[in-house]
Amino acid sequence: MSSRIFNKREIKNPSNLDLWLDVNGERLQHSSTSDFIFNVQEVVSYISQFMTLLPGDVISTGTPFVVGLGFDPSRYLSPDDTMELGIEGLGSSKQTCVACKK
Repeated sequence: MSSRIFNKREIKNPSNLDLWLDVNGERLQHSSTSDFIFNVQEVVSYISQFMTLLPGDVISTGTPFVVGLGFDPSRYLSPDDTMELGIEGLGSSKQTCVACKK
């Protein structure tokens, strides 16, 4: 996530922002908020019915279409895999997978 909060005037069109996910440097997902089943405004409106959204709150919308199961053969994350995801104009976030301690 970005280290700053964005003002709505800084985001040209939340309903048409580029999204991507890279795993170990390979682009596995590329989509747009225009492909969402529910647009950004609908998501915010729906959530606002149940809770008060405050500055800095994050709404996770899930993944664009084509997930690991959709690849042939299926692909899943493994320990030490590095994921980088981003949204046009808002920045990106990078994480490394770790094995679950038993």
